[in-house]
Amino acid sequence: MYAVVMAGLLFLAFAFFAVAQASTVRNGGQSAADSAALGAAQDDRDELFDGFMDALDDGDAWKEWLAGDGPLEGDGCGEADHFAGQNRSDVLSCDAITRNGDDGYTVEIETRFDTGDTIVPGTDNKKAKAEATAVIQPLCEPDEDEGGGDEIHITCEDEDFTIDPDDEDIDLKPADLFDVVLAD
Repeated sequence: MYAVVMAGLLFLAFAFFAVAQASTVRNGGQSAADSAALGAAQDDRDELFDGFMDALDDGDAWKEWLAGDGPLEGDGCGEADHFAGQNRSDVLSCDAITRNGDDGYTVEIETRFDTGDTIVPGTDNKKAKAEATAVIQPLCEPDEDEGGGDEIHITCEDEDFTIDPDDEDIDLKPADLFDVVLAD
């Protein structure tokens, strides 16, 4: 009887270990998908920021970039591949999307790591697939009330910026103008 109880407890311990392995692989896969989607969207955010900065001395062209509508030449999916690889995963698909008016990416990955050998039937060497979506949210609007001169006035989440297009050392970062967030 003692041997049967011990064998049962040992089996339960291994079964719990197998569940923990599967959970670790699933969580690692979701982290990789989140990272890949955020990396893709951040790549586009950086391009929007660069377009905004380049358009400051081109009339009102900067407004299009500030709204997140500037024409992008790059593709954030290369960054998705990079970040998935950093998390020992491969991108299965990377699609540009628009959600609630915000552009971004939906990325699906599969892990390169797996659950390994387990004693639970059907759970050996299982990899995880996961999906995540990240979008770019413009944070700023032109302040039309401020006027005069060549300076540009924008309001970004209750913070006002005055930009002189002729200034070569404008103290702005991409995160000042655009937020990159995971979408549900």
